[in-house]
Formats: sequence, C-alpha cells, structure tokens
Amino acid sequence: MMDIAELLTFIKVAETKSFSEAAQRLFVTQPAISKRIAALENTLGVRLFDRIGRQIVLTEAGIQLLPKAQKIADDLKDIQHSMTLQMEDVNGELRLATSHHIGLRRLPTILKAFQVHYPQAKLDIDFTQSEEAYQQVLRGEVELGIITLSNKDDHLIESIPIWSDPLTCVVSRDHPLAKVSDLKLAELANHPCVLPNENTFTRQIAEQVFGKQGLKPQVRMNTNHLETLAMLVSIGWGWSLLPSTLVDDKLITLNHPDLNVERRLGIIHHKQKTLSRAALAFIELLRAHSLNADADSAKESSPPTH
Repeated sequence: MMDIAELLTFIKVAETKSFSEAAQRLFVTQPAISKRIAALENTLGVRLFDRIGRQIVLTEAGIQLLPKAQKIADDLKDIQHSMTLQMEDVNGELRLATSHHIGLRRLPTILKAFQVHYPQAKLDIDFTQSEEAYQQVLRGEVELGIITLSNKDDHLIESIPIWSDPLTCVVSRDHPLAKVSDLKLAELANHPCVLPNENTFTRQIAEQVFGKQGLKPQVRMNTNHLETLAMLVSIGWGWSLLPSTLVDDKLITLNHPDLNVERRLGIIHHKQKTLSRAALAFIELLRAHSLNADADSAKESSPPTH
C-alpha cells in the first residue's frame, strides 16, 4: 500500500531535483528521503529517478506519476482546509441531558443564547434526573450532562462546576418547628420529612449531614421533583432540604449550622470522548454566563459609593 509521506517526498524530490534539498525542506534526514523513495519504487514496481552523476532526473514512470501525486497532495490540502472550516463553524447535533430543576431554573437563558449565537447547531435535550444523565454520559449516549455534581470522583468523568446551589431546610408556616429558635438536629430527625429518592445526589448530601451524628431522617415520601417537594412541605407533610431558589413566603427557613449545605451544579463529559465544537461552545457559554452572573451578584451586594 502506498504511503502518503512517500508520495509527498517523491513530489519534493522531483521539485528540488535533490535528495538533500528535499530532506531540508521536509525536516528529515537524507537517508530517510532515500528510504521513502526506495519504498515507493518497491510498491509501484518501477524506478522513479535516475541518478546521473550528481543530477536527479525523473524516469518516464516518474514523469507519469508526478501530476497524479500532485493531485493527491492538492486533495489532501482541500480536505485539511475543509475540516479546519468545519471545526471553526459550530454546527451539527449536540446531545445533552439535564435535570428537570436545572432545565427549568438555570438553562432557559443559556439555551436561548446558544440558538442565537449558533443557529446551525441543533440541540437534542433529554430532561431527566441528574443520576440518569450521569449514566448517559458514562455510556456515551450524550456528550454533556448539566446536573447536580456527585461528591465522588470518577476517573472517566470530567466535572466542571458552574453554579453553587445552597440547600435550605424548610417547613410550613404552621409546622411545630417553625418557631423553634435553637433547633437541634436530633429534634429535626424526630419529625417526618419529604426528600428525593435514595439514589440521588441531593438525598446523599442530606443523609451525610445526619449520619455524622448517628441519626437518620424519617422520610415520609420520596420524589425527585423538587417543585413537588416544595408543595408537600407547604401543606405540612414534613420538612425538606430545598434549593434556595424554591423558597417562597409559604415556607419557613430553619437555621442550623449543620444544615447550611450546598450542592454544586455543573457540566460533566466523558474524559475519553473528543468533544464536538458545539459541545465546547456550549461549555464556554455556560462559563461566561456564570461569570457574568457572579459579577452582577457582587455589584448588588457591594455598598453604594458616594
């Protein structure tokens, strides 16, 4: 089988009429040039150059091969140029998976901006649970997961934190604990709660808090829909740990140092998968949006100057 490097070497020797000059231009040694030409001649079964004294001249076979080899070289340049242009353009399909909560609360602005900036790209989004999105990335079914990040490291998964998502312990306004000022974790463990399912990252965070004191929460009901949890808390079904973005005037926040926990929300992708231009553009857009949001937050929290 013909080797591309051998063909390109043949063209350079034919152009320079010198093995040593071709070696300098290709940044290889002269013996390497001779070896490539010999290999090409062996593959084709013909002699390509005659060495007359110090002169290198093409044989009849070499003269016939040269335009064909130059066309192959030109085609290779066209392929390289075409691929470079494709890599500069953000197009094609980007498959990602995200949790319902992040999709509703964090992504609308990002999704709109992505479509505006990259109209040639097509988004295929699976709204699911963070844990399932994590598995989809592991299986290679989606390029990106935008999820609640796991506290455990996986050598196959790259995690990029984007948002801090504080969890707040809440009860209904008429709950017995609503007016308790010095709340003990053991007292909270004596009251029913509503939490996400056991396999969720949020549930694991909650149980770690109680487990440090040898306690276990009394889970009355499981559901992974955080908006549903907020509703159940508001009607008195128990306390819960909810993102602060879901806390409204129907709920009372319980202040306890051990309950000041947070989730990290962000992007995951498979370390062994080469990301598409669309995926890289989406990640950069998320990072930029996060930085802008942090800057706006800092401005709001800083005291006015006079």
